[in-house]
Amino acid sequence: MEDTLSIIISTYNSEKWLQKVLWGYNVQTYKQFEIIIADDGSTPATKQLINEIKKDVFYNIQHVWHEDNGFQKCKILNKAIRACNFDYILMTDGDCIPRKDFVQVHYVNRKKGFFLSGGYSKLPLSISEQITQMDIEAQNCFDIKWLKQNGLPKKFKKKKLIADAEKAAFLNKITTTKASWNGHNSSGWKKDILAVNGFDERMQYGGEDREMGHRLFFRGIKGIQIRYSAVCVHLDHERSYKNDAIIAINKKIRKETKFTKSIWTPYGIMK
Repeated sequence: MEDTLSIIISTYNSEKWLQKVLWGYNVQTYKQFEIIIADDGSTPATKQLINEIKKDVFYNIQHVWHEDNGFQKCKILNKAIRACNFDYILMTDGDCIPRKDFVQVHYVNRKKGFFLSGGYSKLPLSISEQITQMDIEAQNCFDIKWLKQNGLPKKFKKKKLIADAEKAAFLNKITTTKASWNGHNSSGWKKDILAVNGFDERMQYGGEDREMGHRLFFRGIKGIQIRYSAVCVHLDHERSYKNDAIIAINKKIRKETKFTKSIWTPYGIMK
């Protein structure tokens, strides 16, 4: 069905945040989608949450899981891509609550030969913890006044949350930020993702999503910037999996991809 999207949400042992994110998808204005949870080895608590929330949401959920073997997000994302039932895939993370028009923006802007590149607005931990289901349903967590009342720092960049549709389109056009594939807020055609063999499973945390974006670009699939239109708020958390040595390896792989203008990884979906 061309008017239906597959949405991949990555997660790992973060039930509290994932629950808020799934509530966010239950208030979307565009409702023709399925959700695939790409679970990088969470404990049974995540499965329990998904089984419970299935009873309360209108959309279908698939739970794609593998055993915990350290940070293997690329591997579980490739499994999730294979599980998608529809031609267009939106990818995001289990710590990013979507504004109610988030899926609509991706749907109306999708275009053959392109992928869409969005961003996020990162909230402090104190506000992340305060957000309730009621706040998500009322869209309070996207309201600058409400956020300020609950401790939003003055230095917070507000443009993504306050721009109306016309201003957002203008900001998307003039931004100097390149349209890269961002794992928290990007979408593209399944056939294009399969054509570059998905994510490179050698890579762990640090630029692994952008590396796939390089291969899409070299294959002729260019990015469209929608960072001010496709709005989500990022819930704060620790990153215990961040490792400088691994990031250095990832940078080397990305450098090689760009140098060779690679359109395929032998370490992806097809082995």
